[in-house]
Amino acid sequence: MDRSGVVVNPRLGLTLYCSQEYSCKPGSRHVPAISVRTCPRPVVAVSIIALSLALGLGLGGCNRPSLSDVTGSIGGSDSLPNTNAGMRRYAEEWGRRYDSNRTDKRIAMNYARALRALTQHTQAVAVLRGLAITHPRDMEVLGAYGKALADDGKLQEAAKVLQNAHTPERPNWSILSAQGSVADQLGDHERAREFYGSALKIRPNDPAVLSNLGLSYALSRNLPTAETTLRDAVAQPAADMRVRQNLALVLALQGKFGEAEEVSRRDLAPADAASNVAEIRRMISQSNTWSAIRQVDRRPAARPKGAAAKRPTPGAS
Repeated sequence: MDRSGVVVNPRLGLTLYCSQEYSCKPGSRHVPAISVRTCPRPVVAVSIIALSLALGLGLGGCNRPSLSDVTGSIGGSDSLPNTNAGMRRYAEEWGRRYDSNRTDKRIAMNYARALRALTQHTQAVAVLRGLAITHPRDMEVLGAYGKALADDGKLQEAAKVLQNAHTPERPNWSILSAQGSVADQLGDHERAREFYGSALKIRPNDPAVLSNLGLSYALSRNLPTAETTLRDAVAQPAADMRVRQNLALVLALQGKFGEAEEVSRRDLAPADAASNVAEIRRMISQSNTWSAIRQVDRRPAARPKGAAAKRPTPGAS
């Protein structure tokens, strides 16, 4: 799966996951004039929203939870540039090529990847929809299109497209995981876990799939199983920050605040880890959860360890 951060979601906003965002040069033709963060947004801040909404967050204590793919997707293959200037150049370059040849698969796919990384999901959907029209039987195109639809919140349409992005004879684990993420967001958690189980048969112990599976259990209010599954995900060598922060979220939702903070500190500065856990604790203990959830989603992102203290100025290289 690509690392745009929803599929799902996602951001699977569950994405399950936290996408990486970049500052964009104002006035650019292909890169919308927005200012976003250069450091990954903590999964806690993203996941708590989808989880809370799905569970209705009658948490009232510590034994019930509250997600961005509702489980956002987390896997990825090709890496995108990880600097502001690099991402701007990448998007501008592929945007120019796309203007000259909109039916070329490689050009359209790369441009759509850049748009998704910039969280411009509606525009990515438009690019991939056109490509799907000219490549109606290309499963790679359909897979990217279905994931972009999920990113954009078009879940029913995403489910239909993803269903045609692989075959029973040759199932694709990445598509199966994306289908699970969509099913979770649609509230069909049992079906979602069937998709994740099928994906894990092809890709055993994949941390992205295990993480989505763990959050699916959390959505079903089965926090002990969610914790066990997420601990398995974290134990995998390829597990990243998003997987660990999802575990921290589920630990905090069970009242295991000390353990949650300890897990968060593997990737975040101690103050940011403590702040994330304290925010979850505060939301659990108060009644006006909807308001709190919205406020958390608008909070400035915490910086991973070693990140520069100063945010880049929009448009700066």
